[in-house]
Amino acid sequence: DIDAILELKRQRNSVILAHNYQTPEIFHCVADIVGDSLALARKAMSTEADVIVLAGVHFMAETAKLLNPQKTVLIPDLEAGCSLADSITAEDIRLLRQRYPGVPVVTYVNTSAEVKAESDICCTSGNAKAVIESLGVPRVIMLPDEYLAQNIATQTDVEIIAWKGHCEVHERFTPADIRQLREDHPGVTVLAHPECPPEVVAEADFSGSTAAMSDYVGRQKPPRVVLMTECSMSDNVAVEHPEVEFIRPCNLCPHMKRITLANIRAALEQNQHVVTVDPEIADRARLAVERMMAV
Repeated sequence: DIDAILELKRQRNSVILAHNYQTPEIFHCVADIVGDSLALARKAMSTEADVIVLAGVHFMAETAKLLNPQKTVLIPDLEAGCSLADSITAEDIRLLRQRYPGVPVVTYVNTSAEVKAESDICCTSGNAKAVIESLGVPRVIMLPDEYLAQNIATQTDVEIIAWKGHCEVHERFTPADIRQLREDHPGVTVLAHPECPPEVVAEADFSGSTAAMSDYVGRQKPPRVVLMTECSMSDNVAVEHPEVEFIRPCNLCPHMKRITLANIRAALEQNQHVVTVDPEIADRARLAVERMMAV
C-alpha cells in the first residue's frame, strides 16, 4: 500500500495532509504535511498539488477545501467525523445570536463549514486566546468545546460564553487518571490537551495543543512523559525523541482511526471521496478561517 500510494502521489500530483492523531504508518510513511489542525490549514494554502488527500476527519477536509477551492480535496472515509463537530449546528448559532445580540462568535475549527459560515472568526486550541483577545471586546461566545472555553477563560480577562460540546477522547480523562499515573510512574511529566476537563488541566504540568505538546517534549526533554490526548500522538512524537520514555494511556479516536493506508490508496486510485462545500456557505466560512489566519 505504501509503495502504491507513493507512486499514485507522483502520478496525480497529490499531497497527503495527516493530522497528529494518525497512525505512524500514515504519519511517517506516506504523509507530506503533518501537524495539528492549524498547521494543516496553513500549509494547505501553499501547496502546489492538484489533489489534496486529508488523512484526518471531515471538518479538516472541508477546511482544506475552503482554502483551496480550485483543488480536488479527498477524504478516504466519509464516516470520519467528530463528536465536537456534531455537537452544534448553524441553527444553534443563529439562536445564540438572538440571545446575545452583538456578541461575536468565535468558533473552533472542529466544526462544519455551515457552522463556520455563521461565525465571526475561527480558532484552534493553539491560538484561541490570541484570537479572542484580538477582537478587543469584553465578551465572546466560544463554540463548541466547553472545556476548551473554560480552560481559555482562566488565561484571559475576556468573558467567555461556552457551549456544551465535548471531544469524546479528551472528556474521558480524569484527575484520578493523572494521580494514578504519577503513582505508577514516579517523576512523570504530564501534558494535557486543553480539550480535557479543567480539573484535568489543573493537575497537569503543562497544557497545550498537539503542536505545543510536541514542542514541549522537544524543548524540555523530560525523561518520562505522558500525553493526555489521542493515543497515536505519543507514537508519532516518540519517533523524534528516542531518549524520552513515553507512558501511553491509550484513548483512541474512532473517527481518526477510520483512515487507513488501504483507503488512502483507494482514494487516490478511485478519486474518492471528493469534498464539496456549497459556494454560498464556503464564501462565508472561508472569511471566518481567513480572519483567524490573519491573527
